[in-house]
Amino acid sequence: MNLTTMNLVELRGLEEQIRQEIRKREAEDIVRAREEILSIAQRLGVPLKDILGAQGKAKPVKGTGGFQHPENAALTWSGRGRQPGWIKAWLAAGQSIDALRI
Repeated sequence: MNLTTMNLVELRGLEEQIRQEIRKREAEDIVRAREEILSIAQRLGVPLKDILGAQGKAKPVKGTGGFQHPENAALTWSGRGRQPGWIKAWLAAGQSIDALRI
């Protein structure tokens, strides 16, 4: 593919396709990593809560209540500012943000 022969509209279209593909692959990587971690834990007979530690649920973020990763309580987002990568991956995987509310 020769980018120098593409006009600006074509380049922007390609840029959007790349962004979508990156989001899709990030979401797929997260799913694969989750499945691999769960498989290892099951094979060893270790409960997932023991792997995550005694942290339990993180305290809710002040104000909005915020959002929390379902498997890693240390990952939270207040709902303000830019969405962190794990939120973007969750949404790109077709999941509802409401499932992450704390």
